[in-house]
Amino acid sequence: MAKFIQIDFLSIIPFFRYYKNMEQKIFLDEKQETSIDQPELYRVYLLNDDYTTMDFVVNVLMTVFDKSKPEATAIMLHVHKKGKGLAGIYLKEIAETKIAEVEKLARINGFPLKCVLEKND
Repeated sequence: MAKFIQIDFLSIIPFFRYYKNMEQKIFLDEKQETSIDQPELYRVYLLNDDYTTMDFVVNVLMTVFDKSKPEATAIMLHVHKKGKGLAGIYLKEIAETKIAEVEKLARINGFPLKCVLEKND
């Protein structure tokens, strides 16, 4: 024989009232406007030197800055002709990490490749 569970519906009514009040509170909270400041962005530039090979610069742009080969080649040529080239625009902490990665790779491979960080206007 099946057993049935009896529910006292009068005991559930306070829960529904609480739930309805919670929905109203959430709905009211969503209407309040919040102000979020945009974080400051920084530009990472690669600097030209006479010792770092073009292939290494392209490899760094592809691995560290996630550039495609044609884009990395174009940036490398710009660095070679103009003295510096934009590798990317990032949040400050990410930009500093990218610079550290580039300089570590350059040091391991025996190149003096440097990067600079400039505030994005």
